[in-house]
Amino acid sequence: MAKINRFQTILMAGVACAGLSACGADDIASPGEGTIVLPTPTPSPTPSPTPTPTPGNVTAAASCPTISGADQLTDLGTISDGSNTWRNCGFPARFNSSTAIAKTAGVIYSLPGRVDVGTDQGAASTGTNVTLTIDPGVVVFAGTGSAFLAVNRGNKINAVGTAAQPIVFTSRENVTGSATDQSSGQWGGVVLLGRAKITDCDQAPNAAPGTTACQRDTEGTTGAIYGGADDADSSGRMSYVQIRYSGFVLANGKELQGLTPSGVGTGTVLDHIQIHNSSDDGIEIFGGSAHLKHLVLTGNEDDNLDSDVGFRGTAQFIISVQRANNNIGDTFTETDSNGSTTGTSFSEDALPRQYLKVANFTHIQRSNTGDDGATMMLRGGADLAMVNGIIVSPDQSCLRINSAATVRDADTTLQDAGKPRYLSVVMQCSATPFKGTGGVDNATVQSIFSTDPNSSFAYTPSLTSLFINGPAETARTAIDPKTIDSNFTTTNYIGAVKDSNDSWYAGWTCNSVTASFGSSSKNCTAIPTA
Repeated sequence: MAKINRFQTILMAGVACAGLSACGADDIASPGEGTIVLPTPTPSPTPSPTPTPTPGNVTAAASCPTISGADQLTDLGTISDGSNTWRNCGFPARFNSSTAIAKTAGVIYSLPGRVDVGTDQGAASTGTNVTLTIDPGVVVFAGTGSAFLAVNRGNKINAVGTAAQPIVFTSRENVTGSATDQSSGQWGGVVLLGRAKITDCDQAPNAAPGTTACQRDTEGTTGAIYGGADDADSSGRMSYVQIRYSGFVLANGKELQGLTPSGVGTGTVLDHIQIHNSSDDGIEIFGGSAHLKHLVLTGNEDDNLDSDVGFRGTAQFIISVQRANNNIGDTFTETDSNGSTTGTSFSEDALPRQYLKVANFTHIQRSNTGDDGATMMLRGGADLAMVNGIIVSPDQSCLRINSAATVRDADTTLQDAGKPRYLSVVMQCSATPFKGTGGVDNATVQSIFSTDPNSSFAYTPSLTSLFINGPAETARTAIDPKTIDSNFTTTNYIGAVKDSNDSWYAGWTCNSVTASFGSSSKNCTAIPTA
């Protein structure tokens, strides 16, 4: 690997193997590396200033607050960025009863290592055992590089911020002021473990996929189990949340993402979430059936949205931007159902078959040498529908499709929706826009993409502020995403941001050299003090 910061993290992995990794189920690619070429039609983002402590002169509280339940916070002294000082209140290693974490003046919270919400209730369980509530404006940082938060099956997180007071999960380096716009991999991230259907059962490789017998242990750990048969399962809610500088490396190809929803059902609410500078994927979804909305994915080093293990859900309103001033990044989407010989539940045709549906997205590709060799990767018989999208990738192929099973006609007996669909999707690509591999040729990929007359790979962007639609985007014909899936919101435009009056991303996000979201958003390198 070419990235020095990731070498340092790998060296730490030998003492951190109790952490958890979440690369793909079978042969998910390691983070891509390459030379960044900025899209010339798109204005470069305004650089962030050199990291400095946020003014505010926060004074540490005299003690940690008392929370409900038997598991109390630990007073770990104070922590400072040189200008602001907080009381460092450590979470217990496990929350065994429901409790709430309040925003308290002069207090910041930390993860001493792996922190569990409840204990695993099993695939066949019902109801909720423990709920961890986190109030708007709370900041939680990783006390060690291998720390992460795991919400176990049958338990919930209720982390609901506001546009003015997002909840921030971040690294110790971010708190002390040493994180920069190129920092990453400084802690583990947030892992949600649910009871919805999955494939690729490693706990019983020959179990029937989509049943309570089909379960997986998150790679790199013991006892982070997910999977079941309840597609309506709820792991709680995360809204108006930032996850910064995550993606701890355990070994080559084994890393945590920013957010890892695993076997998460439709009862889980995930919206207004920013993943910034993960050393692996921004979000990797392992099975389940969740519906995600309003995602901001910035500076992540592998795929921004990766899905596998039978995921059947949706994602809408996505701003996706690869990191500026670096040679990092693989794809916007990597969508997998690739099989293996490990067990019958790993078959390319194991059900539930993955069916990802994505609407209203804008992706800015800056790397042209990622492992997948294209901005979007689809393989292994997975089904896909992409609607009202914008891809800016002038120096890389836009679309790669692998495996003949991915492009075959619909077959209800195999739960196969047929060839992938690209509806009102426009792309600016390299001289080779399409790649076919694994029994698929380039011409077939181009033919599939061009089936919809409203889609085009001869698009010239007029985006402003990097991701806001201009006249060229406004002139494009959009379709109603609800005609594809009822969980989508009706829109009449392509892309993630309709125009300059559309500001769903403002305030709760953080700014960096990679992308600026306006003056109401603060710098990613600083901790909010208001």
